[in-house]
Amino acid sequence: MTKTAHYEILDPRFKRSVKLDEPIEQIWTGGKWTEGPVYSPAFRCLIWSDIPNDRRLRWDELTGGVADIRSGLGCYTNGSTLDRQGRIVACEHGTRSITRIEHDGSVTVLASHYKGNRFNSPNDVVVRSDGTIWFSDPAYGIESDYEGFYAEPELDGEHVYRLDPTTGEIKQVTTDFACPNGLAFSLNEQVLYIADSGGTRYPSGERHIRKFAVGSEGTLSGGEVFAECEKGFFDGFRLDTQGRIWTSAQDEVHCYDPDGTLLGKIFLPEAVSNVCFGGPKLNRLFITASTSVYAVLLPTTGACLY
Repeated sequence: MTKTAHYEILDPRFKRSVKLDEPIEQIWTGGKWTEGPVYSPAFRCLIWSDIPNDRRLRWDELTGGVADIRSGLGCYTNGSTLDRQGRIVACEHGTRSITRIEHDGSVTVLASHYKGNRFNSPNDVVVRSDGTIWFSDPAYGIESDYEGFYAEPELDGEHVYRLDPTTGEIKQVTTDFACPNGLAFSLNEQVLYIADSGGTRYPSGERHIRKFAVGSEGTLSGGEVFAECEKGFFDGFRLDTQGRIWTSAQDEVHCYDPDGTLLGKIFLPEAVSNVCFGGPKLNRLFITASTSVYAVLLPTTGACLY
């Protein structure tokens, strides 16, 4: 085991995934709870949310400048991703919907209700290569006015859903989560990893990532625990080209091998909410953490989302 001020190597396989002398750069600060990072290769920028302040921000990779975009609209945006056309698909606590920013800058609401009832507060989202959109729907955004608007839930629980944006069909694909949170597909898209952060709100104490097999009809089976969080709770995560999971875990980023082994950690000075890969080579890890956004260059590459 090797440990420095910024990194910890728990398994020899992690040695080639980080450089121990590589600094962790704070590229922006001034938020209340940063979330939902997504990198746009077309515009060489990172976009993220400062949820309690109801604003989205854009960091220009070429100039280092930061600007507000789509702020103060009551969206309270959380998780975001790219679809296969490079458009941003986002979860909005405030509107309780899944939206898409079109290439001309207009916004399309893709889903806001399930069987006539409003979603709780969509939290994180991924797009499969067949175009279907999968998202988690815990109740964080309706529990108070801090990250959305207080409201009574209209659904029977907190679930994960599958949306076909072509037909508009929505299917509920999980039934037994306390608080579904981050999610991501394996490289071959035959597995869907879903975090349960129920321990943040419920006495059942869930603090793990589960692993589901994806069926040909877009159904899920299995659901065994892939990893238990040893510190804090898992939130958002993404995969690299080796299929390893890079996930938030309190004030750290943890890296797991597909076999479930915790390979190593990156230490941050603030509580981590989410991560994404970006840069021209997709080898820069962007980290949203409490009030700030951080970036670190890695000798490994993130899995492409588009």
